Amino acid sequence: MMAILPKIIGTIINLTSYFSKSLASRLALDLFSRPLKGSYKTPHLALESAKKEFIKYEELTIAVYNWSGENETVLLAHGWESNSGRWKNTVNALKKNNFNIVSVDAPAHGASGSKTFNAILYSKFIEQVSKKYNPSILIGHSVGGMAISYFLKNTQYKLVKKIIFLGSPAGFTGILKNYIKIMGYNKRLSDGIENLIQDRFGFPSSHFNTAKFVKNICCQGLIIHDQYDPVIPFSDAIEIQKSFKNSKLLKTQGLGHGLKSKNVINAITDFIKK
Repeated sequence: MMAILPKIIGTIINLTSYFSKSLASRLALDLFSRPLKGSYKTPHLALESAKKEFIKYEELTIAVYNWSGENETVLLAHGWESNSGRWKNTVNALKKNNFNIVSVDAPAHGASGSKTFNAILYSKFIEQVSKKYNPSILIGHSVGGMAISYFLKNTQYKLVKKIIFLGSPAGFTGILKNYIKIMGYNKRLSDGIENLIQDRFGFPSSHFNTAKFVKNICCQGLIIHDQYDPVIPFSDAIEIQKSFKNSKLLKTQGLGHGLKSKNVINAITDFIKK
């Protein structure tokens, strides 16, 4: 039943597009922007040892978790339908090396505000947290990596020394096409979604591209991606690495999109300790 539900919803929105293309496009994009999970149903044990605070961005609250340390500050940005709790094992490893750790809940995720999510708003959250904590090492999983790249592309932030992308997409267009395919949207509706993105954000979907955003970044980079990632293809990692001048690519096998592994954590700590 769960497998056919997207097609059922897609069919209804497709039919709506013949009566009102603009309404159907808004419904489709809003559905795409609303995470179905990622909030905290109960207190997350992994976050109890952190100092928790809320930072304001316009009318929204940003949930931030800090594990203080004497070494450099590391900022952690999780991916879609997740939250800061996903970093439990990474935080434990970084704490052993006395790093100052800051994790941020994305818009509409964890304990942060907003009903909808997009990488632009996420980048604004990261910008606000960076202004306060001055991280020199930025780590992003999935779309968290894209938000980091957008933040760096659109600000004058100069403190970053190292970036780590975990299963991050090269571009937003591929993610959008996959969503349209899953939902079974027709050409009329897919064109309407693209037009709506242009109207809302001032750019076409192709503008939002991690590989392009990192092209002029001079810091060191580590890209970790599973060869058989079912969510973001490995070809995205290759595209980012080719564009990211001072970066290296670590390929894993069998870890999926989550990349939760002791070997991955060891690679992260080894990279940032050098």
